[in-house]
Amino acid sequence: MNCPHAAARETASNGAAVVIDPLVQDLDGETARLRDAGPLARIELLGVPALTVTRHALARQLLVDPRLVKDLDAWGLWQRGEVTHEWPLIGMIDAGRSMFTVDGAEHRRLRTKTSQALTPRRLEEIRPDIEKFTEELLDALAEQGERSENGAVDLKSVFAQPLPMRVVGMLMGVDEAEHPMLMKRYKAFFSMLTPQEERLALLAELDVFYAALVRERAARPTDDLTSALILAEEGGEPLTEEEVVGNLKAMVAAGHETTIGLILNAVRALLTHPDQLRMVLDGEIPWETVIEETLRWDTPTTHLLMRFATEDIQVGDDVIAKGEGVVISYRAIGRDTEHHGADADDFDITRPAPIRHMTFGHGPHICPGAALSRVEAGIALPALFGRFPGLRAAVADEEVRKLPVMTQNDMEAFPVLLHG
Repeated sequence: MNCPHAAARETASNGAAVVIDPLVQDLDGETARLRDAGPLARIELLGVPALTVTRHALARQLLVDPRLVKDLDAWGLWQRGEVTHEWPLIGMIDAGRSMFTVDGAEHRRLRTKTSQALTPRRLEEIRPDIEKFTEELLDALAEQGERSENGAVDLKSVFAQPLPMRVVGMLMGVDEAEHPMLMKRYKAFFSMLTPQEERLALLAELDVFYAALVRERAARPTDDLTSALILAEEGGEPLTEEEVVGNLKAMVAAGHETTIGLILNAVRALLTHPDQLRMVLDGEIPWETVIEETLRWDTPTTHLLMRFATEDIQVGDDVIAKGEGVVISYRAIGRDTEHHGADADDFDITRPAPIRHMTFGHGPHICPGAALSRVEAGIALPALFGRFPGLRAAVADEEVRKLPVMTQNDMEAFPVLLHG
């Protein structure tokens, strides 16, 4: 890989760059270091220098700045060949043409039909399906607990992971038999332990899978988002197969990964703050507040890659130079003491409402599945604690390990005891 190692070493040597740990061994410490580095911090991502935004106010400003674009060809390091497809994170940026990789009118054209499929009315229509999936998975959780020798069961693999995959699979028209394959491939794609050659092969396999799905739906449309994207003619121009595939590939990834993190992080936060859990179970605090505080305090997305400056952008005393890459560090933004107060590092469901965070983004590229994720968590969490009010962690909190993923905040597993 031809990366700008010299530049990375230079910024690191003067103390200006925060090195983002690919193995995620100290997420709280890294978040604090980023916040302490200032609103616009220099970072190093696997040998590649970039800037990251760590403050709420600055993120709101830059996420609507048209001079920061998703177009990979605007990245100076890419233009000069200093970053290539050998860089392990390139698949999160060069992910094919979709609403996630274009701006302006083209972004609106690619996004419109997806947004129409996730309206509040549509979400209410699928609520019974989500409730049904939730009950089925709670039954599976209970069965696993009964069969377990010590009563422990992995909340992630049995409940928090399959639920959002079932929901997004239903919306996209992906057969449930394919869900294990997709979850396995996405997990390997995001993991920093996966060799890059294997990661690129995984992307190619996903392209083949989604292209086959698109062709099948083109021949026999059904009532799902895949068919809707194929039949869309926004602005008089239908989406190409590449654009539909790109939207599907990214939507399935974002549509289940974010909700996995939200559900697990909320359960973990409540189990480690039993006084607050009791307030929720007693009805003193609504579940919606738990969800918003979790989204702020322990964001499902840690760092979002990447936007590129099309010209120099003045930011206070700093400058984002033309061609520089800019990351949005949502976890640091969620812990921004200037916006959330001196106790921003504390999980506190009693903090004054509303809890104004930016976990799902801001501006044109705000996450189209934000409302869906909230609905899923709003069904899953009260159902889980309603069925198992004595739920508790089966291991000490410090034994819960993060997956080696630089962009997502996810656990390897979360063993729990269902009945205390």
